[in-house]
Amino acid sequence: MSAFVIVIPIIIIRYAFLNILNKEALKRAAYFAPLVAGERTAYWVYQVTTLFIIVDLILLKIRVDSDWFYIGAVIYGFGLILYAISMLDYARPKTSGINVNGLYRISRNPMYIAYFICLFGCVLISKSWTLFALLIIFQISSHWIILSEERWCIKKFGEEYMRYMNKVRRYI
Repeated sequence: MSAFVIVIPIIIIRYAFLNILNKEALKRAAYFAPLVAGERTAYWVYQVTTLFIIVDLILLKIRVDSDWFYIGAVIYGFGLILYAISMLDYARPKTSGINVNGLYRISRNPMYIAYFICLFGCVLISKSWTLFALLIIFQISSHWIILSEERWCIKKFGEEYMRYMNKVRRYI
């Protein structure tokens, strides 16, 4: 079976679930903050590795013949749950627009973390070193995207976001 089937729930959560919860949140999630200098490169690396991850998963096969499959399936399932919860929280920001509900009280970027956990589960399920390398490159580029988002949030929300940054860690 193609490993792409394990991407389908991620896509459904990201687009269909978020659209059902809040169409404006879906638009917000598609917005990329203004980029400067090396962030532009990171953005393109982010986009290209996303494409390569999807293509790799289309080409990979899932085999249920090792413990890695079951370990990966548990990690993947946990990531999916976190991803759905983070989307639910993202769809309900404060009236000011800052997301501080649910998982956003623990991490400023729970969607990125959940996405990484899901994809790491995919790595284990597929036993693919190529997918693992793509995931690492993707995650490094994501960090630069997150930095641009934080700069944008500081500009948009000012002191309120700075207080949030001081209370809640960037990742975990």
